[in-house]
Amino acid sequence: MSVSITPLSGIGFLPFPEMSELLLSELKNRFDFSQKPEKRYGEMFYYGSKAEWKTQVYPYWARCVLEEPFLLKFDSIGEAATELKKIQRNWAPYFYNCFRRGNLIQEKLPYINLKDRKFPFSVPQSAMGIYSLIDEHTIIASAKTNSFLPCGTIRFVEDHENPPSRAYLKIQESLTLANLFFGVPLPSEGQKCFEAGACPGGWTWVLAGLGSKVHAVDRAELAPELMKNPLITFQAHDAFTLKPEDIGKVDWVFSDVICYPERLLEWIKTWLESGLTSNMICTIKMQGEINWPLIQQFADIPNSKIVHLNYNKHELTWLWHNK
Repeated sequence: MSVSITPLSGIGFLPFPEMSELLLSELKNRFDFSQKPEKRYGEMFYYGSKAEWKTQVYPYWARCVLEEPFLLKFDSIGEAATELKKIQRNWAPYFYNCFRRGNLIQEKLPYINLKDRKFPFSVPQSAMGIYSLIDEHTIIASAKTNSFLPCGTIRFVEDHENPPSRAYLKIQESLTLANLFFGVPLPSEGQKCFEAGACPGGWTWVLAGLGSKVHAVDRAELAPELMKNPLITFQAHDAFTLKPEDIGKVDWVFSDVICYPERLLEWIKTWLESGLTSNMICTIKMQGEINWPLIQQFADIPNSKIVHLNYNKHELTWLWHNK
């Protein structure tokens, strides 16, 4: 068998882990995409035709989109790596079988960092392809994807001792993506942040660790160590009943509050109309069936972006920067 590359006419989606059903639901209900997957490779869905896909907007629940997929037939590990390198430098593996053979191919490709990252870090803005072994002599791949991250995924080295909750990973990822999308630096010394619904303090812990001052509001107190931190001012209150004028001008506004998306959208608009902040990051908590027209209202806000984080569950994250 000789080496061959066959372009495919379809499109592929790799969902976030354990989010396959949400991806399929989004394709149907948000995009009215009536096709059924032609193939399934592990968690990856492949649709055989792009004819019905008439938008450059991609599903939130897909961590990586194979925009121009192809099949690569090969005999040896060296041949597979050589053909991929001819196309471009950076390739990230998604393996659901043939793990040993896949790892041997990856070792022959140019190095990319697949390890958990230490926060903070900046995402390199260079093309990142994806490939997966269907069998020992066949790869499905796409040099063009929708993400600079390997398989669209970012993971951080976890601190199991100091943060008061694992929610800190969400804000680390959110700030990293805000820097990637908008070029905005992370909160820093001399900046002021307002966090709504801060208890027990996972997000506040990250912000204070970056050197910024945090006005944290919740009905319940933060973790004891955070209550003692001189960079943190705690206010016992329902954060959503406070007006922006009650808080004053801040560099960042954050919310990971459990509330209906309608209420969050109204609160966001109040802050935007006030002109008292330049950056916002808010978690959109889903309440049952997703209201896609409502989610579109968040997406339609100028200078904003909606993402599903690696550390999100049944929720989305809205990012905004006043350019």
